[in-house]
Amino acid sequence: MTETPPPVAKRVPTERVHHGDTVLDEYAWLATKDDPDTIAYLNAENAYTEARTAHLAGLRAELFEETRRRTQETDLSVPTRKDGYWYYTRTVEGQQYGVHCRRAVRPGETAPPVSADGAPLDGEEVLLDGNQLAAGHDFFSLGAFDVSPDGRWLAYSTDFSGDERFTLRIKDLTTGESLPDEVPDTFYGTAWSSDASTLFYVTVDETWRPNRVWRHTVGTASTEDVVVHQEDDERFWVGVELTRSERFVVIDIHSKITSEVWVIPASNPTGEPAVVAPRRQGIEYAVEHHGHRFLILHNDGAEDFALAYTSADAPGEWEPLIPHTPGTRLEAVDAFEHHLVVSLRANGLTGLRVLPVGSDDSWDIDFPEPIYSVGLDANPEYRTKEVRLRYTSLVTPDSVYDYDLLTRELTLRRQKPVRPGPDGRAYDPADYEQHRDWALADDGTRVPISLVCRRDLPRDGSAPAVIYGYGSYEASMDPWFSIARLSLLDRGVIFAVAHIRGGGELGRRWYDEGKLLAKKNTFTDFVACARHLVKAGWTASDRLVARGASAGGLLMGAVANLAPDAFTGIVAQVPFVDALTSILDPSLPLTVTEWEEWGNPLDDPEVYAYMKSYTPYENVTTAEYPAILAVTSLNDTRVLYHEPAKWIARLRSLAPAGDYLLKTEMGAGHGGPSGRYDSWREEAFVNAWILDRVGRA
Repeated sequence: MTETPPPVAKRVPTERVHHGDTVLDEYAWLATKDDPDTIAYLNAENAYTEARTAHLAGLRAELFEETRRRTQETDLSVPTRKDGYWYYTRTVEGQQYGVHCRRAVRPGETAPPVSADGAPLDGEEVLLDGNQLAAGHDFFSLGAFDVSPDGRWLAYSTDFSGDERFTLRIKDLTTGESLPDEVPDTFYGTAWSSDASTLFYVTVDETWRPNRVWRHTVGTASTEDVVVHQEDDERFWVGVELTRSERFVVIDIHSKITSEVWVIPASNPTGEPAVVAPRRQGIEYAVEHHGHRFLILHNDGAEDFALAYTSADAPGEWEPLIPHTPGTRLEAVDAFEHHLVVSLRANGLTGLRVLPVGSDDSWDIDFPEPIYSVGLDANPEYRTKEVRLRYTSLVTPDSVYDYDLLTRELTLRRQKPVRPGPDGRAYDPADYEQHRDWALADDGTRVPISLVCRRDLPRDGSAPAVIYGYGSYEASMDPWFSIARLSLLDRGVIFAVAHIRGGGELGRRWYDEGKLLAKKNTFTDFVACARHLVKAGWTASDRLVARGASAGGLLMGAVANLAPDAFTGIVAQVPFVDALTSILDPSLPLTVTEWEEWGNPLDDPEVYAYMKSYTPYENVTTAEYPAILAVTSLNDTRVLYHEPAKWIARLRSLAPAGDYLLKTEMGAGHGGPSGRYDSWREEAFVNAWILDRVGRA
């Protein structure tokens, strides 16, 4: 390894005063993105990281090649039927992005067509080629991809920097030409009118909060577009979508804890929106159209949510359909002509429940593995007797099934192939085993852990391990399969997921006990999981690496301060490590909308003191820290690049004996590199660093 000294960030004390507390931030200057000193510092950090990891170049290339070899590069998704077409996406060996296609349904064709080795389907029509759109750009991302109900128009939007500000365009699928009426600076979410004459879309305010829904008439300039709804309450976001029945355009307005939904008949796009139920503080609800009624999934007197309905013609009282059952979290309802499918979670696992219309009967779809993830896939057709679902586990590759709602039969349409690695060995799930274990938190709460490892791995503490966590926004880290992860498992590394409070794995209570003034439970739960892995003989602290991203990056910074002895290394990707500074600034993207998640430290001294007591940047000490790899992106709008940059600078200042690396993607956003090969290289970089830390490089 190089002996080159790390970069030293200049110190420019900036004073911050809140609630009588004065803080001097010596690295606040790094928030100035267009300052040449900022870019120079980030480039110097990148050069240092590259030099410090140069000895891993061969391993990185090896890991990348293992992922590439195991992936079927020329591939084709299972086609999804919508009216007279099968829609699907293809990938081509050597190309970074997908090719979006459709092919007309042929007479008598009921099952999705199959392609040999991912080759194009006979008679296919290319709707959008991501590789052509991305040509000449270092970054490319699709926001909208929305075909009109008559199949003629494609609304799509593109981002070439990673800041998630998209340019919206409309393509005529009969001619292949894009119309001149493009709209800059749009957000996610579009909806078509029934006759495809009108497109609804969303824009953001200066703080990147989606606050306006617009109506655009196809063939006109965007300067003629009309605002349909403007949300002035800074706590709320807006979204727009077309119901599966294609009867209503839905405007969804929500904060972290409160909802309001408005609808417009899709057959009358210039009509005035009508509210389904006025917002009430603390009441969340979502709407799905079904025949003469709106289905309402809500938490009014139902912590884990209940399902009700109201008239679609004159929304009023909510009539119960599925009562609240504590411990069974209802997450979504999808309506089809003769069936409802409810997505739920219970006992830490996801599930699907089927309710035939007009019957008191209902049933859950069964799956054999002890831990898994299942959910509905794209199901655009309202009148259907089959639904498409996706299934995976820590050992089972992503699998697509069609479920017959009448016969209750599951048909496997495709399991993502895992090709032999460079050693020629085929993937065999029997070579691996997955477990559900439980740690005991400081307050006596049992915290679930999901693990996967090679079946022949010794259980004597000698194996290295990676423990992953998130724990915010009620987001659940349900088990998932990863081809890149096989490179770790086959080198004897255990992979574990800590299902800590702040996530939603065990229902709404699990979330509530890891937010606001209970946020520290998230961090202590994770440390408890790490300690349990050692106590139970899975691994040892000197060969355990923690990993998390975004809010999970906040988790990484917090546990580095809380229990630095528990880990030999920490990977923090796009980490929210300067949370207090960001949440104090309402001009920043997302801040005001985040106050219901973290609290409002600007107005509440108790929240201020509590956040200051755990925010990673505020709590760096002279402790002996584990090695830290921080990865960020210059154009990230969600977690700004300067948070990890400041964090690493402060770590170097206060605990200079540590090994800290900062890697900044200079042309990407929150999700990192956009192309699949670039993403594989990024993952190979991280995994090579992990293997080096645990002595398996």
